[in-house]
Amino acid sequence: MTSTNVRKEAEDSGPSGYAAARLRLLTEGARSGPPRRAALSELTDDWLTGLFAAGTEDMKGVSLVAVGGYGRGELSPRSDLDLLLLHDGSDSKAVAALADRLWYPVWDLGLALDHSVRTPAEARKTAGEDLKVQLGLLDARHLAGDLGLTAGLRTAVLADWRNQAPKRLPELQELCAERAERQGELQYLLEPDLKEARGGLRDATALRAVAASWLADAPREGLDDARRRLLDVRDALHLTTGRATDRLALQEQDQVAAELGLLDADTLLRQVYEAARVISYASDVTWREVGRVLRSRAVRPRLRAMLGGGKPVPERSPLAEGVVEQDGEVVLARAARPERDPVLPLRAAAAAAQAGLPLSLHAVRHLAGTARPLPTPWPAEAREQLVTLLGSGRPTIEVWEALEAEGLITRLLPDWERVRCRPQRNAVHIWTVDRHLIETAVRASEFTRRVSRPDLLLVAALLHDIGKGWPGDHSVAGEIIAKDVAARIGFDRADVAVLSALVRHHLLLVETATRRDLEDPATVRSVADAVGSQSTLELLHALTEADALATGPAAWSSWRGSLVADLVKRVGAVLAGDEPDEPAAAAPTAEQERLAIEAVATGSPVLALRAQTEAPAESAGEQPPGDPEPLGVELLIAVPDQAGVLPAVAGVLAMHRLTVRTAELRALDLPDGVDGSVLLLNWRVAAEYGSLPQAARLRADLVRALDGSLDIAGRLAERDAAYPRRRGVVAPPPRVTVAPAASRHATVIEVRAQDAPGLLFRIGAALEDAGVRVRSMHVSTLGANAVDAFYVTGAEGSPLPADEAAAVSRKLEETLRG
Repeated sequence: MTSTNVRKEAEDSGPSGYAAARLRLLTEGARSGPPRRAALSELTDDWLTGLFAAGTEDMKGVSLVAVGGYGRGELSPRSDLDLLLLHDGSDSKAVAALADRLWYPVWDLGLALDHSVRTPAEARKTAGEDLKVQLGLLDARHLAGDLGLTAGLRTAVLADWRNQAPKRLPELQELCAERAERQGELQYLLEPDLKEARGGLRDATALRAVAASWLADAPREGLDDARRRLLDVRDALHLTTGRATDRLALQEQDQVAAELGLLDADTLLRQVYEAARVISYASDVTWREVGRVLRSRAVRPRLRAMLGGGKPVPERSPLAEGVVEQDGEVVLARAARPERDPVLPLRAAAAAAQAGLPLSLHAVRHLAGTARPLPTPWPAEAREQLVTLLGSGRPTIEVWEALEAEGLITRLLPDWERVRCRPQRNAVHIWTVDRHLIETAVRASEFTRRVSRPDLLLVAALLHDIGKGWPGDHSVAGEIIAKDVAARIGFDRADVAVLSALVRHHLLLVETATRRDLEDPATVRSVADAVGSQSTLELLHALTEADALATGPAAWSSWRGSLVADLVKRVGAVLAGDEPDEPAAAAPTAEQERLAIEAVATGSPVLALRAQTEAPAESAGEQPPGDPEPLGVELLIAVPDQAGVLPAVAGVLAMHRLTVRTAELRALDLPDGVDGSVLLLNWRVAAEYGSLPQAARLRADLVRALDGSLDIAGRLAERDAAYPRRRGVVAPPPRVTVAPAASRHATVIEVRAQDAPGLLFRIGAALEDAGVRVRSMHVSTLGANAVDAFYVTGAEGSPLPADEAAAVSRKLEETLRG
């Protein structure tokens, strides 16, 4: 039967005809989705119009208005009918009688009804007092009666909404936030409420209301389709359950999937999650824009007065190369060229996460549309920026979601597609697979001071469940994927082996600790054989805890933690006998020897700068023509052995805004016949912004720093005061430890801290103040983390006594915390 015939049957037969026509429409297999919702709305319109016409006869000044979801023409099988009987107040008794003739037939059919009878003035007054009423009236649609009355109300309500937007929109945002707090995130729930949860239909309606205010608008791409998909699922839920429910319960998901022609319940949930993610992201962007516009309106009159009526220029503050902060968001610098800078998306994301700021929607879309693919393997900077992003704590989540919304994550990591929006049907898990992986990285960022390779910990956290998108044991599948991903993003062979082992064995410690007898030597030996080294055991311990904490409250407890710690202690004891000997010092190169001899001859520091570049891509299409862009600079410094070398060099580099990526310091053996002692520093540095300083200027400042005529501490303090620290990621506190029995010739002090300008200067100065000599050091910056080892001795050149070493480490930690 055609839609016209169904409507004709309803008109001819009254309520019973409408009921039959409605049932036939809902059971038709040929129509579903928007066409069925539109047909149901039209059928209901015709029926109610007939009821209205029969009850009004010659009545004037009255109209019937659909509001809310019915006003939008979005009737699901069990939706409420939201109706307003609007009148001019001239004949209240006649209006009351008309209301009875309208409402009772609806109730008689068992349909849910949300109704009101008001004059335009009453409707506007109620809307002003009740935000939900005002939202419903924004979708008012005329059904029958006095069209002018309805049109007048619509015009007035829209005008009220736009005039009151600066007050009402913050109220609406708060309402959405409160609802999200109660209902949770639709994109992660196993039994989501399609309407009330964050990212659901209520939020989609709120975005329409924001757009109607003309104050801001939501990103349009994909939003209508996401809303349609959620409505389709709700339709199927109503039909399969026969109830007016919005909660997608576990026991009903298979039936709903079948009603929609989907493969299974997992496919259904993934579609729901994808739709919710689009709406949630659009909400984040929209509310951020609302806040920006309202702040701008509040500040603009004062700025105009100060600037003599001129238009204020937005302040742009540099964050990284090609990345600036503007108006509370991270945007691209005017000179940024994504088409020539494939690392820019990761650099921008890392800078945003470190600063605790959102990535601008425009910036992300521009990057998605113009940035060229990274070469394989990735350049070192790309890998470091990824690690920095992963190690930024909670801000990582919002930045990652912004990249994912525009398809940048799957472009960087194609294997991510299989875990994206993938549900986990396990009561212990509270997140989808992809969000669990990001949550694990967030948790792991809190443990970066516990491990010697935080970069491996963070990347392992990102990849540990990557195999869940494949059949079979996800740890086994994940090991294979992790090898490929780790090699692609530029880790060397040894690091690839560690990462794949971490993914393969990420459940080993907790499963062994809770399911095996730890007193059995065979149990401990099997874990030791699987882990292989102390460093991997250290990483696996931190990954285990981060994974459990990211799973949900039921996955970790003090009891589980104590069992795992006991196992780690036992395994560590087994592995202790396999520790490698202290590595021998490397022989100096010809250039290093030349610099050392010159330093002895002149009695002053000598340095050399050499740019490091990425090798050209194998394929001509992967890189634009021209010289490869510099990746960093190798800085070689030879200095006659004297006090204060480390803080002097580190301070000069900090003054010149040079970031230290890796650093080594050691005493150099001079050739026979050359008297004196020389310290050799081999560092890799990069400019924070702009170009590198000239070598001659660096050397001049270094000479002044060593002779005491350059006040480095004062210069750095002045700069910090001029540029207040942004409120960004809250890093875990620094940790300073003494490595037991790490060297027979020196005491090894390990420092793990958040990388920051002047950090190495502060460490060097503190060690100098403690009266110890740094004989060698190994400094590395892994993402946002500095992992430094200092080989120190007393004045006579011997290792420090245990109590003195402990006191030095405590003092250094206090200095870094201060």
